[in-house]
Amino acid sequence: MDDMKDIYLLIVLAPLLGSAIAGLFGKYIGRSGAHWVTIIGVATSTILSLIVFKDIVIDGAPVFNETIYTWMVVDGVRFEVGFLVDSLTAMMMVVVTFVSLMVHIYTIGYMHDDPGYQRFFSYISLFTFSMLMLVMANNFMQLFFGWEAVGLVSYLLIGFWYKKPTAIYANLKAFLVNRVGDFGFLLGIAAVLMYFNSLDYADVFAAAPLMQDMTMQVIPGQDWSLMAVIGILLFIGAMGKSAQVPLHVWLPDSMEGPTPISALIHAATMVTAGIFMVARMSPLYELSETALSVILVIGSITALFMGLLGIVQNDIKRVVAYSTLSQLGYMVVALGASAYAAGVFHLMTHAFFKALLFLAAGSVIIAMHHEQDMRNMGGLKKYMPITYWTMLIGSLALIGFPGFAGFFSKDAIIEAVHHSEIAGAGFAYFSVVVGVFITAFYSFRMFFLVFHGKERMDEHTRSHIHESPWVVTVPLIALAIPSIIIGAIYIGPMLFGDFFTGAIFVLPEHDVLGEIGQGYSGWGGFILHGMQGIAVYLALAGAGAAWYLYMKRPDIPTMFKEKLSIVYKVLDNKYGFDDFNEKFFAGGSRRLGGALWGVGDVKIIDGFVVNGTAKGVVWLAGVLRNLQSGFLYHYAFAMIIGLLLLIILFVMTIG
Repeated sequence: MDDMKDIYLLIVLAPLLGSAIAGLFGKYIGRSGAHWVTIIGVATSTILSLIVFKDIVIDGAPVFNETIYTWMVVDGVRFEVGFLVDSLTAMMMVVVTFVSLMVHIYTIGYMHDDPGYQRFFSYISLFTFSMLMLVMANNFMQLFFGWEAVGLVSYLLIGFWYKKPTAIYANLKAFLVNRVGDFGFLLGIAAVLMYFNSLDYADVFAAAPLMQDMTMQVIPGQDWSLMAVIGILLFIGAMGKSAQVPLHVWLPDSMEGPTPISALIHAATMVTAGIFMVARMSPLYELSETALSVILVIGSITALFMGLLGIVQNDIKRVVAYSTLSQLGYMVVALGASAYAAGVFHLMTHAFFKALLFLAAGSVIIAMHHEQDMRNMGGLKKYMPITYWTMLIGSLALIGFPGFAGFFSKDAIIEAVHHSEIAGAGFAYFSVVVGVFITAFYSFRMFFLVFHGKERMDEHTRSHIHESPWVVTVPLIALAIPSIIIGAIYIGPMLFGDFFTGAIFVLPEHDVLGEIGQGYSGWGGFILHGMQGIAVYLALAGAGAAWYLYMKRPDIPTMFKEKLSIVYKVLDNKYGFDDFNEKFFAGGSRRLGGALWGVGDVKIIDGFVVNGTAKGVVWLAGVLRNLQSGFLYHYAFAMIIGLLLLIILFVMTIG
């Protein structure tokens, strides 16, 4: 076990060490030194994570759950740093480190001429460390540390180009929205500590069934289920990190950061934190159908309505961003239906093909001299064959084309919701089924506008278009492979086998995956079964509609835009969430801050405390200065008066 403890420490600390060296000594080691030290650190974590995955998942080694360091003990409550490494953790470690490694390599090409080269590598390596601390935690304190650390680094990375006003606005928006979610998350952890008197997962999960019927009074006179309150509060944190309605508004604007970090945030790190957390907390969520129902409905709304917004986007990265929002909705729907394994399975497959789509979009942006508007692209297939085929693979995986990774995980979620009896399951099923058509439509709208049709770029750009260098294309190919095969390999063990046994807990009455698994006959049979359902044909219809409307009859979308201008404006305005955020939430926060600065800082602190104290000292000094005249008879007179006062006080005391 000591050997394994050393391995786990190295997995976590290698990216941190690389980040520290690149950040503190970047100007001494140069650009190549910065990328080599961080890539070696993350590559070390990747290789060791694969070894851990083999040890835990394939060889069946016992679960590791030990304290590494005790920070403090307060009234019997231990605040510790510790690792819980089971099959769920091992899978997340591999996904996080592998995608991060691909992003690190890709960054060499994408950020080649950026003056903040060393700083960027330091940040993304720190991001990897933060996410590893989160997924490997065995207690709520360390979970919260990792939770806040990924939030901090995302703030730094979204605003990486800090001279752009839009980037600064975007990272402030992400920071504020996540603080709302994190406030709920912190209250949930506080409730756990208050009622369980422990922050250790094992202690809390063991005691949870005994407290299933316990109530608490949030509002005096109103009894609320303790498990429902804890579950919903923790999920509010997940709504912020995993961008669920209405705390989703920060994620599309995170595109203001460089493309590599878009891939890392959207694929393997920050947005997956909420999904992982709910799956890890399955022993708590299973005890409250109210919390599960809330999760189910919020995920359904996000999956459907955020997908619709992808249809009207013209920025290539924003299309992929809204697909992330929609796919996160699918994962949350699976969690709400108690199909935690399906949600985490989709998290894994999505990490590969979403990172692929973002990095492929970045490859296109490089070739187009940082042009991101798809209306100025077209016909890139002949110039960028590797980017073309890898982006096609990513798109097919995203829409759930039979045989590709996304097909297995998305179809499993649809089937799971169809079998669920949790309140809201009917609406959820409608949302995820309709979402299949919408996903295919906006994905292939993007694909056709970028790679097919007439070339719409200017002559100078056209004459310089070429395939991206190997540091960009190699990560694309490396991510395309699991985007094809990973679903078929792991659908059996993860969804219908014992992959997550001991890591995810599901009550028998909620076991929808168990019902589906009764008819499971291998990945080939799952494809045949999927071909009998409606989802596959909706995906093909969406792709076909995109081809017809944007390749054959581009006049029809223009006509729709004119005839249905109200619908278009609603979608283009993002349902008014950004306006609300600007006028009330972020704008209100700024106005409150301005008022507090004017009254609190200027008038009270500066005016009364600081300046008032100084003026008071000057006044008192002026008064005292008059007592120091320098004449002997003044001092003699003062002494006589003082002596008389002492005599009077003495007489009064003895009298």
